[in-house]
Amino acid sequence: MPSQQKNSPEYQKFDFLMNAPALFNAAATAAELRIFIFLSENPGSDFGAIREFTGVPSHQLRVLLQGVCAAGLMERSEGKYRNSAVAQDLLASDEPDSWAHTLIGWKEIYYPAFGQMTKALKAGTNTALESYPGDESTLYKRLTRNPELEGVFHKAMAAFTLASINDLVEREEFGTVKHLLDIGGGDSTTTARLLDRYPQMRSTVFDQPSVSGLAHGKEAQKFLDRIDLVTGDFFDTPFPEGADAVLFSHVLGIFSAEQIGTLLKKAYDVLPSGGRIFIYDYNVTEDETKGIYGARLGLYFNILASGTGMAYPAEDFESWLSEAGFENISTVAELDYEHGFHIGVKP
Repeated sequence: MPSQQKNSPEYQKFDFLMNAPALFNAAATAAELRIFIFLSENPGSDFGAIREFTGVPSHQLRVLLQGVCAAGLMERSEGKYRNSAVAQDLLASDEPDSWAHTLIGWKEIYYPAFGQMTKALKAGTNTALESYPGDESTLYKRLTRNPELEGVFHKAMAAFTLASINDLVEREEFGTVKHLLDIGGGDSTTTARLLDRYPQMRSTVFDQPSVSGLAHGKEAQKFLDRIDLVTGDFFDTPFPEGADAVLFSHVLGIFSAEQIGTLLKKAYDVLPSGGRIFIYDYNVTEDETKGIYGARLGLYFNILASGTGMAYPAEDFESWLSEAGFENISTVAELDYEHGFHIGVKP
């Protein structure tokens, strides 16, 4: 192979892909050991200082720091270590929106499952779920048996939500919503951001019972008088009534087309005439060839989380909204992190 071909962007991307799993885990481990936070507070620290802070044996720490530097998240000059600009921006804090939480959650829950990809895809079901005790059909329900791990999961979810919902929160359509029904609202992270932006709004957050214990997290503390919590099963429990708008944010992509149709019809039934439905989710391109976030998510859904679902094209969401009875359907495409915003109105 000619050397100029091996140096092309396509081959360099392949080189990084082949080494990415190890480098990702090095970055997540550094986050777990709080090295990025330490270097933010102590820039220019030497190896000995990092060794003392982490308690990791010298040889193993040397290997870890080499991996993090190779990943471009740390810099070393004259024996002194600093965060790269990206690490300083995204990983060097313990705030709810820190990507450190997301990395740790993906390391602990998402990525170990990917070793079962061939088995799961051939079986047509989420075989990686076998690693979690229980007989429930989804990861979300089995995690209720392990509150500590469920907390890690939702902390990671909240961090990524905070990183990816600015385009949702700034949609002018929320400016006239009086009562929002947030289906699958988790720990109220999305609801809290919306209530902060729109003082006229209150919200009912609907999710499974174990999540309700998390739903008054740090982001929601200021708005407890404007948040109602209702617990139940998405499919077996009736949706709460009284809202003039329903939001599905990062929810529908988990499920099959048939299940999505069921959820949209349930939302339609509890809305008044003129009530609106909002969907904020990943959109794969129409030809289903672009979007690395959506591609990763679809694989995760099918191997571990639910056994179905994917990042669907915008056209699919529009079709499902129409079949559920909604009118004036529209899509705002190409939003941050491969998202789309879909709107429908109940006649």
